[in-house]
Amino acid sequence: MNEEIRQQKIQNITELRELGIEPYPYRFNKTHSASKVKEEFDYLEASETKEDVVLSTAGRVMALRHHGKSAFFVLKDDTGRIQAYIRKDSVGDENFKVFKKHVSLGDFVGIEGFPFRTHTGEMSIFVHRFEILSKAIRMLPEKWHGLKDKEIIYRQRYVEMLSSDEALERFKKRFELLRLIREFLNQRGFVEVETPVLHSVTGGASARPFITHINVFDVDMYMRIAEELYLKRYLVGGFEKIYEIGKNFRNEGISYKHHPEFTMMEIYQAYADYGDMMELTEALISSVVEKLTGGTVIKYQGKEIDFSRPWRKVKMKDFIKERLGVDILEDSDEELLEVLQSHDNVPEIKERGHLIEKLWDLVEDELVNPTFVLEHPVIISPLAKKHRNDPRVTERFELVINGMECANAFSELNDPIEQHKRFLHQAGLRDAGDAEAHMMDMDFIRALEYGMPPTGGLGIGLDRILMFITDSPNIRDIIPFPLVRPVSFAEEEIAAEQASESEKEE
Repeated sequence: MNEEIRQQKIQNITELRELGIEPYPYRFNKTHSASKVKEEFDYLEASETKEDVVLSTAGRVMALRHHGKSAFFVLKDDTGRIQAYIRKDSVGDENFKVFKKHVSLGDFVGIEGFPFRTHTGEMSIFVHRFEILSKAIRMLPEKWHGLKDKEIIYRQRYVEMLSSDEALERFKKRFELLRLIREFLNQRGFVEVETPVLHSVTGGASARPFITHINVFDVDMYMRIAEELYLKRYLVGGFEKIYEIGKNFRNEGISYKHHPEFTMMEIYQAYADYGDMMELTEALISSVVEKLTGGTVIKYQGKEIDFSRPWRKVKMKDFIKERLGVDILEDSDEELLEVLQSHDNVPEIKERGHLIEKLWDLVEDELVNPTFVLEHPVIISPLAKKHRNDPRVTERFELVINGMECANAFSELNDPIEQHKRFLHQAGLRDAGDAEAHMMDMDFIRALEYGMPPTGGLGIGLDRILMFITDSPNIRDIIPFPLVRPVSFAEEEIAAEQASESEKEE
């Protein structure tokens, strides 16, 4: 950033205070948002005024054009933009001098006046009074949302949001998605609950946890990798239809579809099974997609994805066999490994479950439209009931969209004896070096021994759903403040200024 300009703006603040004007006042009475002005006075014709109305609004100055004794400027708030018109004879000589000298792009300004439509048809506000609400010391960047260095955007997301209406709308959609989901589930009788983020034992997913230390007990603890096992404790305690939307943390790599901190929703319904969860998943996701995009067929990165119901169903065993010619239930570990070797996709730990998961990775990308992948082998599903018709597999599905797993659901295992056996197998994998295997959770086993009703459970990765809704190619594009590699403040300043200058030259 140009330090000289920054110092000039700081001097500007000093001059305002010398004039008795506080550039950072405490509040402003805002009666109208930008969108409300446009909606309420939409009936005005070109060149028509509504001088008997007094309204006030406020926002950031995004454009400013001086014309001698008048000026047009544009204010941006979280609903959109509105044009304002100020004249020397309407606010007085001294006030107009203050506006002309001290109001700059990026400042927050409050205005009071009446609505009118310009001769070109632009809805505007004729300013009788204005107030500086926050002086910006840094200049608004040019073409910030077009920066090719996405790392800088991720580090200073607030600059992208203030510079780009598209970015602001993208994140507003994120929170609208959460609102619609809660509305959908609440109407179906589900109760939103909370579970701990700090765990003494990890579980509910296969993932490497983050380790932290709690001083009061002087022990290491883990950031949760899933909400599942605590949510099931609610079911033991007597709740029947529950959900939680919250952050999970997995100490894994960053890719276009992976982020160490992500938002997951888990839903549990007593006396239901994975078939009920399939119906719920279809209804929920198709509903929010339609409400947020206006239809059930969307364009995502040049592909058409159809969320219309009903969704396709395929069995994991059949799909892998059709594509790779290997049977994950009948063929030997050696045969599975041979196929993986031919595709250069061999896991570090050559245990059968890992082999099956690597085989699935080879074919998952072929599923574009929402597809339920059914009947995962027991060995890779430690928390799911065995299938009632085939004990080699479980009553489980994963929802795959455009090659990405977006949901995972089971007929939940509620037999404490069987669950203990599954945990023992996972403990063996941990002993063999698998840092992502489940830990033995004896308190969860104890909870199951008190009895948990037949239950359908579902987890949905909300970040990935939002990627489709907003046509975002990278999961970090829809996480407001994603993880970035730490650098010094000075390094970041230099990189941002260089990138900005490069964009100007182009």
